[in-house]
Amino acid sequence: MDYEQSPDRVVGTAAVGSGGPPKKAPVPVKIIVAGGFGVGKTTTVGAISEISPLTTEAEMTSAAVGIDNPGLGSTKTTTTIAMDFGVLTIDQTLKLYIFGTPGQTRFAFMWDDLIKGALGALVVVDTNRIDDCYPAVDYFERAGLPFVVGVNTFNGQMSYSLDEVRWALAIREDVPVLAFDARFRGSVRDALLVVLDQALDKAVRQKSSYS
Repeated sequence: MDYEQSPDRVVGTAAVGSGGPPKKAPVPVKIIVAGGFGVGKTTTVGAISEISPLTTEAEMTSAAVGIDNPGLGSTKTTTTIAMDFGVLTIDQTLKLYIFGTPGQTRFAFMWDDLIKGALGALVVVDTNRIDDCYPAVDYFERAGLPFVVGVNTFNGQMSYSLDEVRWALAIREDVPVLAFDARFRGSVRDALLVVLDQALDKAVRQKSSYS
């Protein structure tokens, strides 16, 4: 005997029927947060992530004295030894997967793996230790990955102006340099949206060159 399937029939826990076309999953976009040791990368990821961020923090020991310099007056007692990871849903069409890199030179070998598939990067800068940010800027320039330089204001204070930071790091004019506070979600969000704009601009330019 044949039975007509009801649109509201339930099989197990799944409803069978037409409730309209299924919603498309948001497009995943990978963003990198990079910079020198102790500039605020882990704080940046933690401030914006809608999930409990994955961190790989380890206690700093006496063996790191003279190697890992968190800066004068810092209370930092841990260090990222692999990566940080967080997630941010922009809207129904776009979802960011945010990866924070380790800051120490001895972990730089991990960067090549971490940036695979990334569309852009936020390079976090501490104006009290600008030299520590040269390697990250150089790396993304060589990799050809769009990036934005974000000066972490650390309690609203900056030792140098944004123009001075651009000059000191020899950053190209087409690379945005902005100030943000790594502790606050809204400030981090605005910085990441600029990264997305840079990535979109590159994608548009590439499409134009192919057409």
